[in-house]
Amino acid sequence: MTFPVRAITLDLDDTIWPIAPVIVRAEAALVDWLQAHAPRTAARFSLPEIRALRDAVAHEHPHLAHDFTRQRMISLERMFEQAGDDPAMAEAAFEAFFAARCSVEHYPDSVDALERMARRVPLAALSNGNACLRRVGLMPLFRFQLGAREHGAAKPDPGIFHAACARLGVSPQQVLHVGDDVEMDVAGAARAGLRTCWINREGRAWTHTEVVPDLHFPDLTALADWLDAQALSESDAA
Repeated sequence: MTFPVRAITLDLDDTIWPIAPVIVRAEAALVDWLQAHAPRTAARFSLPEIRALRDAVAHEHPHLAHDFTRQRMISLERMFEQAGDDPAMAEAAFEAFFAARCSVEHYPDSVDALERMARRVPLAALSNGNACLRRVGLMPLFRFQLGAREHGAAKPDPGIFHAACARLGVSPQQVLHVGDDVEMDVAGAARAGLRTCWINREGRAWTHTEVVPDLHFPDLTALADWLDAQALSESDAA
């Protein structure tokens, strides 16, 4: 399939890097910090209890579903308070967690493919997560990063897609959104009027009954190849 693409928005977690090992390392970094700086809280809360409290906070504050950072801070403040420590320690504890959260290991194809795509069209990061591309080291390849926390609503809300298109100065019909999540990325972007690319690294079957992706690739290299072919076709046509 061929169609004009004047900009690309990309999901981050499980599209450019796998998120599960990142969270495991970030939680381990938090536990290490607690043991070193807040032993009373560390003794009071095991890792499963930390996770349970984080889930409870998310359940209690549905209005913060777009803001993982604030959810995490609330849970940390509550941990310190319940253990008899100073809740103000939450900021330093979160920094220990967040530094590891931004220490990601990219999929082998990601960086080269992003560099190739960035030479063709503007790229923007569009994520429900809270990773910081400057800390990750990829910000030079992107025009900007728009997170659900900054926008005030998470994918698949159409507003976050439209806000990204407006900042790019490109109509939704000429923006390709790329991501791994069927509902958040593909269905959400399609409802907002964007073109869609499903990155399906696990070889899953498409089961969504409402929409189908415009493009479907196993990795970002295949998408970069498609974009190169598009540019060559447009050059030949000119």
